[in-house]
Amino acid sequence: MKRVFDIVVSLFALLVLSPIIIVTALLVATKLGRPVLFRQQRPGLNGELFSMYKFRSMLDVTDTHGKPLRDADRLTSFGRILRSTSLDELPGLFCVLLGKMSLVGPRPLLPEYLPLYSEKQAKRHNVRPGITGWAQVNGRNAISWEEKFELDVWYVENQNFWLDIKILFLTIKKVFVREGISSEEHVTMPKFEGTKDDE
Repeated sequence: MKRVFDIVVSLFALLVLSPIIIVTALLVATKLGRPVLFRQQRPGLNGELFSMYKFRSMLDVTDTHGKPLRDADRLTSFGRILRSTSLDELPGLFCVLLGKMSLVGPRPLLPEYLPLYSEKQAKRHNVRPGITGWAQVNGRNAISWEEKFELDVWYVENQNFWLDIKILFLTIKKVFVREGISSEEHVTMPKFEGTKDDE
């Protein structure tokens, strides 16, 4: 039922939001340049890697040694708007349609984090990653990694259709309120370096 729901809703959303997607793509190309999409490998169901797509929200600029500048220096005011309105996440609907992601589930993180998870935290990969999730409507980037993983695992252990509906409605509310977009000291989240005490 969850997969059927994902297909129906993502297809409907892509059709309805297609004008917004096209305009956003044109604005990204104009203000940030090409490529319009940010593509990155992320672990999905059972930790298997897939290509995740988002609209670019940062400039592709480097220092004199060719190393990318820190996120705060590459994120423009336009990029902040994309993130705060979650418009940058719209291409993820294609990943949902293809079965690589779900509308609701733990957010897909970096592959380099895989060996850093505790056994309990690794349960977040027992389901498809989501465009939004329980952690996103309960703090998003304003909570710690440990709190985020606790919420992810709780979702995995308690997921059901009505919980997904609740999370989707709370997500819409959060987008309008624009809560939890950044942590206190970073434009998104600091890098995860593992949990000290393995659970």
